[in-house]
Amino acid sequence: MIQKSRFAPSPTGYLHLGNARTALFAWLAARHDGGSFVLRIEDTDRERSPRQYEDALLEDLRWLGLDWDEGPDCGGAHGPYRQMERQAIYGELYQRLLDSGLAYPCYCTPEMLAAEREQQRAAGRAPRYSGRCRDLDASARADMEAQGLRPSLRFRVATTGRLRVADLIWGEREYALADLGDFVIRRSDGSPAFFFANAVDDALMGVDLVLRGEDHLSNTPRQILILQALGLTPPRYGHLPLLLGRDAQPLSKRHGAASLRDLREAGFLPQALRNYLARLGHHYAEEDGRLLDDTELRQRFRLEGIGRAPAHFDLEQLEHWQAQAVQSMTTEQLAAWLAAELAELAEPEDRRAFVELIRPNIHFPAQVRDWLQRLLHDPEPDPEALRVLRETPEEFWAAAAHSFSAQAEDWKAWVAALQEASGRRGRALFQPLRAALTGRLHGPELAGWCALMGSERCRQRLAQAGRWAQSSAPI
Repeated sequence: MIQKSRFAPSPTGYLHLGNARTALFAWLAARHDGGSFVLRIEDTDRERSPRQYEDALLEDLRWLGLDWDEGPDCGGAHGPYRQMERQAIYGELYQRLLDSGLAYPCYCTPEMLAAEREQQRAAGRAPRYSGRCRDLDASARADMEAQGLRPSLRFRVATTGRLRVADLIWGEREYALADLGDFVIRRSDGSPAFFFANAVDDALMGVDLVLRGEDHLSNTPRQILILQALGLTPPRYGHLPLLLGRDAQPLSKRHGAASLRDLREAGFLPQALRNYLARLGHHYAEEDGRLLDDTELRQRFRLEGIGRAPAHFDLEQLEHWQAQAVQSMTTEQLAAWLAAELAELAEPEDRRAFVELIRPNIHFPAQVRDWLQRLLHDPEPDPEALRVLRETPEEFWAAAAHSFSAQAEDWKAWVAALQEASGRRGRALFQPLRAALTGRLHGPELAGWCALMGSERCRQRLAQAGRWAQSSAPI
């Protein structure tokens, strides 16, 4: 049973879809078992972590539908929840490692380390720290500091032995300690390194499940070594497969909107995102084809349902879930979602009637704006509609205008009269009417459209269609 999971992003930009999926999986796993969820901000990259990105991160996560029990905005028993506010906590733990000989200061400059790695690659060896500063005595350290060198702090890894690491998705893995090398746990500027702060925060906050991307697989043995050295309990780890585009390359802007904010601004609904992301790398069995509400998403989520194969983001699939989410909304929910787009319709009854009428024809707010313009203002026919208008004889439009004048308030009577007068039925009758009244060949049901548009505007558009039928000039 999961008692606590977490999401610990670095606020260096807007929330990417891969991270959004990780956050959702961690949230679903916790809520499935009635556990708690922690939001922690890993802001140790000071230059790239302005507060605006943290604010945007919290806003986007709330929009996605996630909530948390502990975090930077709501506090909790294990705060602070920003790493740069936890320096005193880290300082005590660093000293414990120094006192026990499991950490040591390293005075190697970036240039020295880069040269060392290049030599190792040239010799065909995997690059890792050579241990140059591992056994410096107090005198040598004093000389280094007299030169103005500010040391980082490295964790001392045993040169023999192996470490077994269990993973909830990939199974048990084994690492040779000699291959890990001594790694930095505090940078030379005094800020904590990822390996250290991320691991000890999870342990001190009581996190017992960490879900994160598979690019962190190589970090896990180092973090377990840190926790073992400090006598802290490691969480269970599960590393999610990569999120790729349809071309099997890592997800990027060329695959469409790559951040949660991009998709939000494009008009996607959070319920559509939750349903799609929850299925990217996770199997919901026979429920895969149905839009699930939040309770079902939580109850049916299983760690065992996470696969090892890379998940592929497909914008068309997301649009499928968007369509389902739109159709699942009540008329009142639709009207509320589209309030800004419907501002030209003053009466609430008209707004409800309009969204119910166009519901089958919309997925995004931009489509609503287009249909409303076509309803209230003279629509510009698209090329195919204009072709139909010009191919329809003038006599048809004369008959349409004449019969409409007699039956303007009775749609069925008007259509019957026009059928009789024109001899047209089905597509031959309704396609030119739709082109004239909406400017398109496909769209909402025409009877309701005409009722909302009003008889006078209908009459004007039928008359305009007759003029188009007589002219081949551009509109």
